[in-house]
Amino acid sequence: MSESKMNGQIQIADEVIAVIAVTAATEVDGVVGNAGGNKFVEFFGKKIQTKCAKIAKDEEQVVLDMEIIVHFGAKVHTVAQKVQQNVKTAVETMTGLSVSEVNVAVSGIVKEKMPKTEEE
Repeated sequence: MSESKMNGQIQIADEVIAVIAVTAATEVDGVVGNAGGNKFVEFFGKKIQTKCAKIAKDEEQVVLDMEIIVHFGAKVHTVAQKVQQNVKTAVETMTGLSVSEVNVAVSGIVKEKMPKTEEE
């Protein structure tokens, strides 16, 4: 009998997985939100921060569908691949679940605005 069966069942809410995935995605250079605060929260709003990550799971397999926004000038394909790797590693490490797919859709490109000075 495995230890998890002996001690009871562990369930991880989809929202927890989504928070892990979104956080891992924003850690990748080129994704909006990497520098100077969490732009995902600013762009999507705090209450729907995890709406950019959709989760489908069974007992041990997870499929994630992510939407990201990329900085203008970044290599979109490279950024998306790094997001896939980072999200897969983070979710598997933190939850113990196996991530079979991380599907990334680039939903926009944002050119960073220069911060306004106090005089403006």
